[in-house]
Amino acid sequence: MPAPPPEERPDRVRYDPRSGVSASGRGVPPPIGPGERLAMNRMGSFDWDLDQGILDFDEAGLRVFDLRPEEYSRRPDGLVLRVEPGEGDRLDREIRRAVQSGRPSYSAYFMVTRRDGTKQWTHTQGTIVRDEQGYARRVVGIVRDARDDFAHSPPPAAAEGIGPAGGVRSFTSTVGRTTEALSHAVSVRDVVAVLTGAGGLQRFGADGLALSLVEGATMRFIATSGELMARMGHPEPVRLVESLPLADAVLTRKPHFVGDIDDLRERFPLIEPYVDKLGLAAGAFLPLIAQSRAIGGIALLYHDRHEFTREQRELGTALAGIVAQSLQRAILFDKEREFATGLQSAMLPRHIPRFEGAEIAVRYHAASSGREVGGDWYDVIALPQNRVGLVVGDVQGHDTHAAAVMGQLRIALRAYAAEGHPPSSVLGRASRFLAELDTERFATCSYAQLDLTTGSVHAARAGHIGPLIRHTDGRTGWPHVRGGLPLGLAGILGLPEFPETRLDLVPGETLVFCTDGLVEERGLDITVGMDALAEAVHHGPQRVEELADHLAERLWQRWGSSDDVALLVLRRNPDPGTIRAPRIHQYVHQADPEGLADARLALRQALTAWGLEDLADDIELAAGELLVNVLLHTEGGAVLTLEVLPEPVRRVRLSVQDRSSVWPRRRSPGEAATSGRGLLMIDVLADSWGVEPRGEGKAVWCEFGPDDEGAEGAEGAEGAEGARRSEGPERPEGAVGAAGAPTAPTG
Repeated sequence: MPAPPPEERPDRVRYDPRSGVSASGRGVPPPIGPGERLAMNRMGSFDWDLDQGILDFDEAGLRVFDLRPEEYSRRPDGLVLRVEPGEGDRLDREIRRAVQSGRPSYSAYFMVTRRDGTKQWTHTQGTIVRDEQGYARRVVGIVRDARDDFAHSPPPAAAEGIGPAGGVRSFTSTVGRTTEALSHAVSVRDVVAVLTGAGGLQRFGADGLALSLVEGATMRFIATSGELMARMGHPEPVRLVESLPLADAVLTRKPHFVGDIDDLRERFPLIEPYVDKLGLAAGAFLPLIAQSRAIGGIALLYHDRHEFTREQRELGTALAGIVAQSLQRAILFDKEREFATGLQSAMLPRHIPRFEGAEIAVRYHAASSGREVGGDWYDVIALPQNRVGLVVGDVQGHDTHAAAVMGQLRIALRAYAAEGHPPSSVLGRASRFLAELDTERFATCSYAQLDLTTGSVHAARAGHIGPLIRHTDGRTGWPHVRGGLPLGLAGILGLPEFPETRLDLVPGETLVFCTDGLVEERGLDITVGMDALAEAVHHGPQRVEELADHLAERLWQRWGSSDDVALLVLRRNPDPGTIRAPRIHQYVHQADPEGLADARLALRQALTAWGLEDLADDIELAAGELLVNVLLHTEGGAVLTLEVLPEPVRRVRLSVQDRSSVWPRRRSPGEAATSGRGLLMIDVLADSWGVEPRGEGKAVWCEFGPDDEGAEGAEGAEGAEGARRSEGPERPEGAVGAAGAPTAPTG
């Protein structure tokens, strides 16, 4: 008899999505979506926005961490409730290596502590999403409960250890794995992460671990791990003379392997309260001996009763010796690093002076690994005539010698600047000073002098990156600042010149100086980091203190820089005028093709906000003529100022300042001429215009008034204004008469 077709078999039913009922009449579950499929397998997903620092989990992902939505802050540090610092650091290093190496993804196991205190192996896998320049933007991946992965075999990092009665799984392999894990630990914090992180307890085959260091006559616990120690909490320091097994092991430098808890109580009565509280059944109390001196102790605790075999005792003693050697190296490293960072901190300025008209913020960030400290510095120097000197630099090398050289160079450069020398001379003298020191180090540096009254900036570079400018409309750019060779090399190579570049900083604009550690990363072109900095500044807060914190959060923590970083941010205070006389400023760079369009838009927006939109067309046209004249016929950019003059009848003044001392000249162009009509147009559009000397250059101004000037309500303002404009001595400086020729400045 042939088999019935599939749709007629009794074990197959057809599902009607409209009714939710099978063809046989029995109800069946609706289709399961992708998210539900993940959740049923104890798996969730996440989306990590690296730019914003926001780490989002779906509901199933939070369940993997045993977290409620209201407990999670959508930030990576919000997982600290479930992921111990050591585990988090290890996972962070794995992700950072994947990001910096250019790998498309990563995968890692780590331990999570659930709400009830139980440990849970967890697995994560993420795909790194990069932009066209290879810059990591987001990480998208999954997290899952991985307890079943090791139901029949230990996790990779915990394949060996001192087991219970089963004995030693592999003496050589356990010692080898422990040595390898500790070989990468350079600080005490790194050693603690190895012992208490993923696989730490499994490596020793223990249920609890306590690590201590000797400080004089006391023993201070620096780390605990495991279910048993979780019941007790972090132990208080104890005196070595107290009758406790670990203290006795450290004092006598002899290990204690205790398999009989009654014997432990008898030998050390003071441990009685801990035995019942911890549910302790056995323990190994090992001194950490380095160079014939006990530097601390490690306690391994077990809740299953068992005896320690000879092999287990030998393994425990060997592991304690490895830990002791690593801790001793780490302690020496931490002391050396503390000395180096302290020396460098002492070389940096303790206080930043305050200035009327500007706000300044500085930050220093030491390298994240190794002895990478010493060379970077910043300085802010108060100069006469309301000027300020801004310095960032980097001495070659990352050690205490670099820090010492940096301190001497900073003081010398500060002295040269205080003497009143221009940036080119300051860098030239500093280069000769460094070349004459008994050192082979060189240094890179950027130095700028800012006049807070006019906003003019004179900058020079010595093998260093120049400043970044954020304009008032949020645009950012790296202006071309000329420079010379690094300090200390320029004279030796016969190129001692450090040419200056003139910039303009209008009110509301921001200067950002930094050392290369903020923008340079191994394996990536420096332009990638410079673009990232420009983007971070563009989207950052206006206040400099908040902006400096913003840059630190987005760039330092993201890159995990292996180099020092010095950061200096200055913002010239905005000059909005007053409610009755508002004002805006805008700088138009000569090499910025969008500058003219941005300036016109800023003018129209300001006039509309001030209720003077009727003047927008004339002022926008006049501004275009003046700006084009500057950009075509001078060697620099232009500073545009638009303000409302506080008179009975509101008048608007437009001013365009440049660095040229040549005044505009009125011409009579022929019909076929393609230029020369700009001043004629200004003369027709404006009520009055003129030229004023400004520092090294000039400013061309023109004034505009409402068409109904002198109408009802002006109370004779027209007559007064007409008298003012017709009498020469009362004209503004450099005013233009009816004939259109500039008059000599009065006074």
